[in-house]
Amino acid sequence: MTEVTGRRERKKAQTRQALADAALKLFLERGYDEVGVKEVADAADVSVTTLFKYFPSKEALLFDQDDDIEAALVAAVHGRPPGHTIVDALRKHILRDVSDGGPDEEFLRLIESTPALREYGRRMWMRHETALADAIAAESGAPAGDVRSAALARFALASRDLITAHENPRWAAEEIFGCLERGWRTE
Repeated sequence: MTEVTGRRERKKAQTRQALADAALKLFLERGYDEVGVKEVADAADVSVTTLFKYFPSKEALLFDQDDDIEAALVAAVHGRPPGHTIVDALRKHILRDVSDGGPDEEFLRLIESTPALREYGRRMWMRHETALADAIAAESGAPAGDVRSAALARFALASRDLITAHENPRWAAEEIFGCLERGWRTE
């Protein structure tokens, strides 16, 4: 029984990846607004109905790593080295996301040049606020629903836009998270 479930899950993951890959390829080649969902489904050799079983909207086709992103944010807080503050861990994680390990330039240009994608990406990023706030509260010994933990999560996540828009992202991250560090302490 485990093998059948494993095979089914592998097939689902392959279909999801084929859809995401086809969408990215087509959107980069022709532009987001010039490609329809039927074309993406055809390129992945599935029906439009199947496409929408995996992705709730056309925009979602480019943001298929949502669960991984949330897990990485939470891990940055829970897995920070001894002696490192939560704020420092978040600074390093977000800076790494936007400069070292983030999406490639072509992908970022596509997102930033398409208003629907830019807005969807920001909404998706901010969806991680509750999970991040919960991790911050747990790590700092605050009760669940702690407003200070929620505020730090919101400010840390929102800072990414300021950091990516700045001509010197590393400096911007240091300045923003320096303010958060001085103004937010639980350790």
